[in-house]
Amino acid sequence: MCGRYALGVRLAFIRHQLQQQGQPVDDAPDDDEVRETYNFAPGYFGPVYRADTPDQGGYDPAEAHDGQQRAPGQQESETTGEPQDSRKEGGEEHVRYKLQSMKWGLIPFWTKRSPDYGSLMRTINCRDDSLAENKGMWTSMKKRKRCVVICQGFYEWLKKGKEKMPHFIRRKDGNLMCFAGLWDCVKYEGSDEKLYTYTVITTSSNAYLNFIHDRMPVILEPGSAEMAAWLDPHRTTWTKELQSMLKPYEGELEAYPVNKDVGKVGNNSPDFIIPINSKENKKNIANFFANTQKKAQGLEAKPKLEPPAEEHKTAKTAGIKREHDEETDVPRSKVAKTDDAHHPSVKLEASSPTKPAPASARKTRSATSNNTTAGKPGDTKRTAHGNQRITNFFKK
Repeated sequence: MCGRYALGVRLAFIRHQLQQQGQPVDDAPDDDEVRETYNFAPGYFGPVYRADTPDQGGYDPAEAHDGQQRAPGQQESETTGEPQDSRKEGGEEHVRYKLQSMKWGLIPFWTKRSPDYGSLMRTINCRDDSLAENKGMWTSMKKRKRCVVICQGFYEWLKKGKEKMPHFIRRKDGNLMCFAGLWDCVKYEGSDEKLYTYTVITTSSNAYLNFIHDRMPVILEPGSAEMAAWLDPHRTTWTKELQSMLKPYEGELEAYPVNKDVGKVGNNSPDFIIPINSKENKKNIANFFANTQKKAQGLEAKPKLEPPAEEHKTAKTAGIKREHDEETDVPRSKVAKTDDAHHPSVKLEASSPTKPAPASARKTRSATSNNTTAGKPGDTKRTAHGNQRITNFFKK
């Protein structure tokens, strides 16, 4: 069966694609009259493509009589009171086609009260073999009220033990799907409001979909002779030709597992029609914001380490300067004189090989600035001693 499908596109897109495929669309409802969702469920209002006919369907002048709505192009004769065909003899009337908002779950025209949800679920699909004989509830609809249901693709659940994994099935070329369907119009007892409803016709699955389910919707090809015959309002008799159209789809399809959240009616996300393990799915907008939120939370949880980072950078830079002093080709005497002339205390710590200052006591210096202050009174002795050692060095 087909119990859920995707319709996450606007009516303007549907209308444009049908017209591009050779299907005229003379009228269409407003966008807010249909449900735009990637998780379309029974009871929702969706776009249905059909010939623009009266509520009883078909263009059969012989069946139009007083008290009933007549087919387009007919008017009542003033003398006889009988329907009169206004078309010229041998002429061919232009058939108008339209997109119409209808509720999924067919309610027959003779229904007096609104059915409960359980009853509605029994008419969301119509088996192809139930139309083979001229009996049953579908008899009047199959003769005069045939339509096409538009969607992006449909869902089926693959059973693996106790687990059910949803799969999305779509055309491999990415075009919209056109399901063969039936429609009807009902007015409940005591109400003047018309309610249009529809059902999706199902058939045996093709070889490709057998692993998921034994049934699939009947898929028609837009612009084909079959679809034209299926929608022809002048065909008011059920024939073997029409019955033969109800067969497994022969074109290319693709099916893949998708997000399990599609199983809950009311959920809606573009992720539902994207393969669960694809890179596309990981880069979609929902995941983007989820990852951004996680990163933000991680940054808030981490302590700010900016001051230590600066100290580390300064220490690293200072160390590089000392290595440069040791490896330079400039004679040690010139380096010593230059440094001592300006900052003798600084050079003492950098050049003394025998008595380096302890790492724990040494203050880190910047490679780009020197904040050396005047020595304290207690440092005079150490500075003089340092100068004495340098003098002794030159005496050698």
